[in-house]
Amino acid sequence: MMKKFLAFFIAIAIIIIFIFGGEGCAVIVPPTGGAKDTLPPVVVRVHPENKTLHFKDNKITFNFDEYVELNDAFKNLMISPVPKIFPEVQRKLKTVSIKLKDTLQQNTTYVFNFKDAIKDVNEGNAIKNLLYVVSTGNFIDSMELSGNVKLAKTAKPDSTLIVMLHTNLDDSAVVKEKPKYVAKLDSSGTFLFRYLAPGKYRLYALKDESGAYMYTSKEQLFAFADSPVVISSIPPNPILLYAYNEEEKKPEGQTPEPDKKEKRLKYKTNQESNKQNLLEPFIMTFESPLKIFDSSKMVLTDTAYKKIDGYKYSLDSTKTILTMNMKWTENTDYRLLLAKDFASDTLGRQLLKGDTLNFASKALKEYGKVKIDFKTLDFSKNPVLLIVQGDKVKNAYPITKREFELQFYPPGDYELQILYDRNKNNKWDPGIFFGKHQQPELIVPLDRKLNVKPDWTTEFELK
Repeated sequence: MMKKFLAFFIAIAIIIIFIFGGEGCAVIVPPTGGAKDTLPPVVVRVHPENKTLHFKDNKITFNFDEYVELNDAFKNLMISPVPKIFPEVQRKLKTVSIKLKDTLQQNTTYVFNFKDAIKDVNEGNAIKNLLYVVSTGNFIDSMELSGNVKLAKTAKPDSTLIVMLHTNLDDSAVVKEKPKYVAKLDSSGTFLFRYLAPGKYRLYALKDESGAYMYTSKEQLFAFADSPVVISSIPPNPILLYAYNEEEKKPEGQTPEPDKKEKRLKYKTNQESNKQNLLEPFIMTFESPLKIFDSSKMVLTDTAYKKIDGYKYSLDSTKTILTMNMKWTENTDYRLLLAKDFASDTLGRQLLKGDTLNFASKALKEYGKVKIDFKTLDFSKNPVLLIVQGDKVKNAYPITKREFELQFYPPGDYELQILYDRNKNNKWDPGIFFGKHQQPELIVPLDRKLNVKPDWTTEFELK
């Protein structure tokens, strides 16, 4: 027995020395057990209860089974019908409350959609599409409407858009009034209205960064249905909307101010390593707008200074981009002679002396060939093949027959799109809502990518 007690005390002593001995203190390591929490919070109680009839309260309280966070309720909580005054939404520990500040309409079904605004504190697990429905009358409306919104220019979704239903069928309603119902898009661009009252509505989608729920600028992404939507016991077929900007959004920021201490006229060209792309014009971009330009003092020659004809100059509306259109001969050396006073900008700057730009056109072997067989393309819709790299359309080619061929094209990886060119102007045109109700032209991306290799023919079929 004595040996057992002795062994016990020795073991205790060793543990004490291990914990407290040495120069450092013991490190306490918390237990690592348990799987990661992947479950969202659960509503354990809501007052008044969901789907309450004859609703008259001015406060709604949600209680959850764990501590929650609330992400930008003003942006993420959607209420239909849209109130004139947005409610006060607060979070405290395991509770989220909504204090109404607007008088509710009589005999109306109200839907509160939190989308994914409510998350747990620990892991950020969001409750998906938390809906709360009440009625100020003696029944809850049950009609539905679904559909999808795509960007007309890319055929891709944009989940930041909202979808709206107006009871006022006049065009002016979308710029003057808040809608009756609103819905958000999911990541695929799909929307679903639930608990709708029967009736006739105008359907719109738009980018709403201010929370106004109105079409306030032609720079806004906007979409509209061609005709009113009738909501009844038989749901209409899903509706596809195409969003567009009637006017391009102006770039943010300001153009850097030119250095007024610089005395020389400053410009840059679109050439890389003094090589001219056979498929592009020669372009000069100036730091400041030109006040004077004399085309006779800008001469293109060969290496023997023999003048070359056949080119034409054009200056854009900003007077900062000068384009020389020319049918280039492959693998040829050129010289562009610039007189000292060929141009002067609005700051009065010229070249300090005459300048000569030496460059060469690319060789045909640096390009690849492209052959595409369009098996099922609808030629009655005036299809135009768009060759896209990044966000820029490199070229647009009207397609009038099945077999399409490019004798030479710059190497690279490209995306292919089809523009259905309604007005045959060889470019995409946005929609026009007011007056015309004209939908935007559609651009459809093709599944097949284009990989062009130097001195190689890329050939395939598109069904």
